[in-house]
Amino acid sequence: MPMRTRKITLLVGSVVAATLLGAAAAVAAPAIDNGWPYASPVKADDNKTYTLAAVGDIACEPDDDDNAGTPSTLKCGSPSLGGYTAEFATAKQATAMKPDAVALLGDEQYQVGKLSDFEASFEQAWGGLKFLERPSPGNHEYYSYTKKGDNETGQNGSGYFAYFNGHDQTGTPNTEGQAGDDTDANQGWYSYNLGNWHIVSLNVECNSAAFNNDCSTTDGGLLSQETQWLANDLKNSQQQCTITYWHQPTFSATTGSTATVPAGAAGAGGQEGQVADAWWKLLYAKHATLVLNGHEHAYARLNPMDPSGAYDPKNGIPEFIIGTGGEALDSLAKNTDGTYANRNVVTGYDQGFGTMKFTLKQHSYSYSYTPALAGPGLGAAALNYSDSGSGSCKG
Repeated sequence: MPMRTRKITLLVGSVVAATLLGAAAAVAAPAIDNGWPYASPVKADDNKTYTLAAVGDIACEPDDDDNAGTPSTLKCGSPSLGGYTAEFATAKQATAMKPDAVALLGDEQYQVGKLSDFEASFEQAWGGLKFLERPSPGNHEYYSYTKKGDNETGQNGSGYFAYFNGHDQTGTPNTEGQAGDDTDANQGWYSYNLGNWHIVSLNVECNSAAFNNDCSTTDGGLLSQETQWLANDLKNSQQQCTITYWHQPTFSATTGSTATVPAGAAGAGGQEGQVADAWWKLLYAKHATLVLNGHEHAYARLNPMDPSGAYDPKNGIPEFIIGTGGEALDSLAKNTDGTYANRNVVTGYDQGFGTMKFTLKQHSYSYSYTPALAGPGLGAAALNYSDSGSGSCKG
């Protein structure tokens, strides 16, 4: 009898198990699909087409108790700034692209990139894309800000790294993470691949304590170590197509810019733009495809150029300035006849805010820029601008 009881028990257990499995199968039959981007993680597939969103100069400084000493004209809510409305508009535009990655071109958070400011402003608009964001820092994440009646201490990247890499309970940034390493030997330069595309994010904020205020690319300092890292990274890359981005552009498009027009122009100033000449030489020698920058609060597409800034349609690298993330707008530099002061500027836009969409194919790319929001005080006619086109990889 015990044997029989045991057999019955096993039989009942088998039936129950089969029933439960069948029920589970019935319940689980509909596929679980949370949509982009969770259903399709980025994989190294040379034949896939990738979408890269790119923009810089994004988030206004919050008008809160932490910034009580900042003039109101420099904070969210100022009628002269894009403010929350603009940064939300550009974030919505980027989200609609369903990007595989988001290249952030520096000055993500104004005025000095404190962690509390990142959390109160940038996070509110762009936080939904955070795990896709591949940032580079700008001067507002590193340097003090002492203009227009303000006096804020520079953060040397601490708020930037704490936000993107995470931090401990005291706010001290993790030394590794999404924004690259945060150490004495590396201030957040890194590279990543999207299929046949090699993408490099650099830090040009060399006039900071983190770089020992050393902007030389040859004396063994931190910037020269970064430059050597770039040379090795490009040498070891197996991808045909290369995009490199950093904050201050080497070749300028706006008035009052700190970048050179062209490189080395007398009186142009802007040591960060000038030291990047060494990077242009490396990228040019390796037939890089594109250079992306922010810093100038406008959109501009420049001709393919050699390291001296001369037009070079065969081997030159096009530069895109995309500083229209939402904080404010600058004016494009023009001659009295209306032509661009920098003859290599093909087209530009300084009337509104927007994010660039790059479509990266196996051996080529296309781009599309349209504004998401008109600038302060401007009407709907300011949105009547677009720029699109395509190119091929030369690597």
